[in-house]
Amino acid sequence: MLRSSEHDRRWRPGRALVVLTCLSFSAYFVYHSYYGRYGFEARSRLVAQQTLLDFEIKSLEASRSRLERDIMLLNANPPHPDIIEDIARNELGFAHPDDLIVFDN
Repeated sequence: MLRSSEHDRRWRPGRALVVLTCLSFSAYFVYHSYYGRYGFEARSRLVAQQTLLDFEIKSLEASRSRLERDIMLLNANPPHPDIIEDIARNELGFAHPDDLIVFDN
């Protein structure tokens, strides 16, 4: 006859099934914690995207501040002459009479 201690140490198919099931669930959750929709890899992509968007926001804020400055200068009575000259040169293509113009073919 088997003693009670030997009886507990025998291999049982039910025990192996429980261990295999636990390992399967563990592997499933580990895989999805890394590669899943909200896993570590997705977080890395979001951090990289955040960096790009932060850079874009800073450049847009700089552009906005320049435009606000230009608006404030144009709203003054009378408008600032440097702003008028800048607009005439860049937007309208005008040149000052004393400017030397070089054509590049």
